[in-house]
Amino acid sequence: MRWILALLLAGLALLLAAVAIIPSRAEKTFGPPAPYLTPGQRMQYSARLLWYDGLLTRPADARGPQRDFVIEQGDSVGLIAYNLQQAGVIKSASAFRDYLVYAGLDTAIQAGNFSLSPADPAVTIAAQLLDPTPGDVTFVVLPGWRLEEIAAALPTSGLNIDPAAFARAARDPRYRPALLPEGSGAEGFLFPGEYVLRRATSADTLVTLMQQNFDLHLSDELKAGFEAQGLTVFQAVTLGSILQREAVEQDEMPIIASVFLNRLNAGIKLDADPTVQYALGLTADGWWKNPLYAEDLQFDSAYNTYLYPGLPPGPIANPSVEALRAVASPAETPYYYFRAACDGSGRHRFAVTYEEHLGNDCP
Repeated sequence: MRWILALLLAGLALLLAAVAIIPSRAEKTFGPPAPYLTPGQRMQYSARLLWYDGLLTRPADARGPQRDFVIEQGDSVGLIAYNLQQAGVIKSASAFRDYLVYAGLDTAIQAGNFSLSPADPAVTIAAQLLDPTPGDVTFVVLPGWRLEEIAAALPTSGLNIDPAAFARAARDPRYRPALLPEGSGAEGFLFPGEYVLRRATSADTLVTLMQQNFDLHLSDELKAGFEAQGLTVFQAVTLGSILQREAVEQDEMPIIASVFLNRLNAGIKLDADPTVQYALGLTADGWWKNPLYAEDLQFDSAYNTYLYPGLPPGPIANPSVEALRAVASPAETPYYYFRAACDGSGRHRFAVTYEEHLGNDCP
């Protein structure tokens, strides 16, 4: 009977040792368990994780390419684990599911689109499922935005860029091509378009990338067109930025460009509303006050083309390549005036004389 008792005591000792060692080893390998697990559940899941061994800590495919993976709202943990295994992202759905429960991640997984790599171990994949925001962010800049509007779009873009830091970087860019006059900022040269960026992209890097994108679109044909109009690149971008804000329909850009160039060549002030809006800055109506009143047209600023002849000191917004092409290759017209059509279409009515221009006023 003594030997039976000895065996029972030995078995109890082994059991107690397992109770102490197994959870400790599991925590060392897989991190702390969810605090709401009972001692029995902690023991159960710890033992399972240790049994799975490399199924959780080694990649499913060390050389596997990144894969898109979608979690729909309402997908169960079991279904997510199964789909990951079917996609070849993890080795074992059951091991992955047990790890999620052990770590308390089974209720924290987010629905969304993910980019996952089978070269990552399952425990890393699990952490990535808590944040559906991809590593790369698509940031869209619209033609005609001024730099402050680009900055205002940053907080909801997914980029980790402070708007104030972007504004500072744009006003005093580190990247200064020869066409950018000394002392001028990057306004006008922050090329509109779609940018795919890492979330950790800095303000200076973003400003530089946008300027370099402008450089890529500044073809020899455009430069020759600007020169034919008697404009430097900086002057052409300045005029293009005004044109971008004035034109609603792209097919009217060459005609409106011809009006501005005709006025410049005749020594007539541009009288362009967007330059006044730019000078006024942020108002209760936003960055582009509309409508403008008579007192607004008297706002004293070098950018106010109702008060000062010629082009303003620099661009007032960031024009599209279409606006720049219109400046480089304007239509040949006799027009010196234009105003919005009265039908709300966004199109314009053009005139040669001031009397004709007054006749185009809306009834």
